[in-house]
Amino acid sequence: MTSIYPTFRYPDARAAIDWLCAAFGFRVHAVHDGPDQTVAHAELALGDGIVMLGTGRGRPDRPADDDYAVYVAVDDLDAHHDRARAAGAEIIREPFDTDYGSRDYAARDLAGNVWSFGTYRP
Repeated sequence: MTSIYPTFRYPDARAAIDWLCAAFGFRVHAVHDGPDQTVAHAELALGDGIVMLGTGRGRPDRPADDDYAVYVAVDDLDAHHDRARAAGAEIIREPFDTDYGSRDYAARDLAGNVWSFGTYRP
């Protein structure tokens, strides 16, 4: 069971939920409404992992392309990459093979967070 849960803030969390599901294949696990149509807390699942998010300011500065916020292991990296690109994800590192046997790529989400995806599972 996963015991580490990355958390994110998005200026428009509802739009981020829809986009993360479309682009990266997450599914909605829970959404708890906040005041004024905001999201107080949401959980999105992918495999046995969960990320949490809510409405908020997000990162104050745009992170560098190699400033990953989270690494997500996926089974079919190339299909995942193609799905993300089709949904409009900014691909900042095209799929590549590592010297430790993983296949990886990196993309930026709507709020500018950098996500790294790969086939490596510790």
